[in-house]
Amino acid sequence: MLSKPSITIAIDAMGGDHGPSVMLAGAATALDRHPDARFVLFGQEGEVLPILDTFPKLKQRAVFHHCDVSIRMDDKPSQALRQGRYKSSMWKAIEAVKTGEADVAVSAGNTGALMAMAKFCLRTMANIERPAIAAIWPTLRGESIVLDVGATIGADSQQLIDFSVMGAAMSRALFQIERPTVGLLNIGVEEVKGQDDIREAGRLLKETEIAGLEYKGFVEGTDLGKGTVDVVVTEGFTGNIALKTAEGTARQIGSYLRAAMTRTLMARLGYLFAKSAFDRLRDKMDPRKVNGGVFLGLNGVVIKSHGGSDAEGTAAAIDVAYAMASNGLLAKIENDLGRVYASEVSSPAPDAPGTQESVQ
Repeated sequence: MLSKPSITIAIDAMGGDHGPSVMLAGAATALDRHPDARFVLFGQEGEVLPILDTFPKLKQRAVFHHCDVSIRMDDKPSQALRQGRYKSSMWKAIEAVKTGEADVAVSAGNTGALMAMAKFCLRTMANIERPAIAAIWPTLRGESIVLDVGATIGADSQQLIDFSVMGAAMSRALFQIERPTVGLLNIGVEEVKGQDDIREAGRLLKETEIAGLEYKGFVEGTDLGKGTVDVVVTEGFTGNIALKTAEGTARQIGSYLRAAMTRTLMARLGYLFAKSAFDRLRDKMDPRKVNGGVFLGLNGVVIKSHGGSDAEGTAAAIDVAYAMASNGLLAKIENDLGRVYASEVSSPAPDAPGTQESVQ
């Protein structure tokens, strides 16, 4: 019996608010959970190597490449491309996926710069005009996937369908759901509501049998936390606002709880007895813990870790990277998109036999 090949993960060690100290600690924690994993680390040797020496097991499973340039968190995407293309730790981590040195790349760096470099280096997949960032969203039922949460602004009906296919493929790869349910985020569940592109995408998803997903119709903002569907699809402007609103609400609730638990002596005593429950609630609501945005639609898999994550949050992002690579996310997306576009090409228009009909 053939042994399972190890997964190699490229790490931009310089990314995020905390840089190598957190990125390497997270990699070491992830290695404990995935002992077969290997790592390719990119960064400035003066900062990375002393920290790497404190994690002997990680050092044994890692290869390090020195990079003179690191991308700052406030760099504009165009500036990052000019200064860091071909030589920064962020670029090199992505390039390792392109060359086959790694199966997946992880960075906690500047989101705009990471997307710009990933698009430039890996290019978009066939038939995909726009990539998407997919987020793992905590819900009352467990976790769901929401995309796009900020890769690009706006999306037409075909792009929303592409997002649906890619999100469903990610759900199968990450959660092992055979046929994930998909909903389009809208201002109401009625079919007459929403912008033209959303209504058109809903009509096409309803009328077209797409293998690998089950379209459930429109969903509203309140459905995000309920977990009404496995995959929620929207365009990047709306998705990013929803994501930031959820993060802000989580922090607000956390502040309310801390204030309430310290207001009186009895409240403090009650908190001590319920501390473990509050800790679990905090971790469930903290966007730095439920971590790992996945760039979909590229010829390679890139994971965006939250810039403010601690070691455990970084390890969670690396867990996502490991799952995406080991469960063949890229192959699933390519296969699903291939079937969707093949069915479009092979379907003759009813009033002109033999001609090709576009889904749009």
